[in-house]
Amino acid sequence: MRGADTFTESLFTMRRLDDFVPKSHPLRSIRTMANQALAKMDRLFAQMYEADIKGGRPSIAPEKLLRAMLLQVLYSVRSERQLMEQTQYNLLFRWFIGLAMDDVVWVPTVFSKNRERLIQHDAVIEFFNEVLAIAQKKDWLSGEHFSVDGTLIQAWAGHKSFVPKDGGDNDDNDGANFKGRKRGNETHESKTDPDARLYRKGKTASELRYMGHTLSDNRHGLVVSAMVTNADGYAEREAAKVMLNDARQVAEDLDVEVTVGADKGYDAEEFIQACLEMKVTPHVAQNTSGRRSAVPDAIARSEGYAISSRSAS
Repeated sequence: MRGADTFTESLFTMRRLDDFVPKSHPLRSIRTMANQALAKMDRLFAQMYEADIKGGRPSIAPEKLLRAMLLQVLYSVRSERQLMEQTQYNLLFRWFIGLAMDDVVWVPTVFSKNRERLIQHDAVIEFFNEVLAIAQKKDWLSGEHFSVDGTLIQAWAGHKSFVPKDGGDNDDNDGANFKGRKRGNETHESKTDPDARLYRKGKTASELRYMGHTLSDNRHGLVVSAMVTNADGYAEREAAKVMLNDARQVAEDLDVEVTVGADKGYDAEEFIQACLEMKVTPHVAQNTSGRRSAVPDAIARSEGYAISSRSAS
C-alpha cells in the first residue's frame, strides 16, 4: 500500500545532538583532540578577556569560535555568512561547535568581530601548536622526514577592483574596462584587497591571489607548519626555507637527519643549496625538461629519495 506524503512534527523530542552523529564519524576523534588542546589554552583565553571582566554582555566563547573556524576549514565553507547559515540547520555542525538545538546562531558580523580577537592574540597559532603537541605525545610525528607544497588561494577581490595605483587613466579607473590594457602588480592594486597579487600558475587564468604553504610530516601526513604569503614565483621556495629552518632547529635536539620531499617546482639551485646549508637533504623531484637538475645524482639514487617521492606525490 502506498504511504501518504504527510509531515507531522513532534512538539518535543527526547534525542540528543550526539544521537544524530554516527559513532564512526571522523569528527568525533577530531573534536576529542580539539577539546584537549582547548583545555590547555584556558590561561590565554582568560588574558584575552580580562579587560571585559568588570561588565558587559558575554561574548562568544573562544572555544566555540575555534571549533567553528575549524569546521570552516575542514568543509571549505567560503565565508562566515555561509558558515552561520549552515550551522543554523546542520545538526552535525551544532554538535561539533557546542550549540544546542535551541541555541541562537550568531550574526555573521558578530562572529567576524569576535574572531579578530583570536587572531590578535595569536590564539589560532596556539591552538595549532597544542594540537601538534598532542600528536607528538601520541608518536604520530617522525620529526625528520617532511614534504613541502604550496597552493593558490583566491582572494576575495575581483578584476574590477584592480586599478592603477596612481589613480590615472580615467577610462580604466573603475577597473571594468581592462581588455587590451597592460596591468601588473607594479602599477596596479586592488582597492578592496591591496595585499592580493595578480598571479597565474600553469594553465590557470590570472586572478587576484595569495599562496598557502604547508610542511607535512611523512609518518602520518600531518601538517606541522603552515603559512600564507603574497603570490609570486619565489614564494613557495622562500616559505619552504622558513618552515624547514624551524623544523631543522627542532631536529637538532633529536640529533636526526632531516629530509624534505617536494615537486619539480622546487628544483632550483638556490633552494637546493639552501637546504644543504641547513643540513636538510633535498629529496626534490628532478626537473630535467630541457635543463639540468639542481638535485645531486647521489641524492636522487638513494633509497630514501624514492620513499620521499612517494610520500610527496
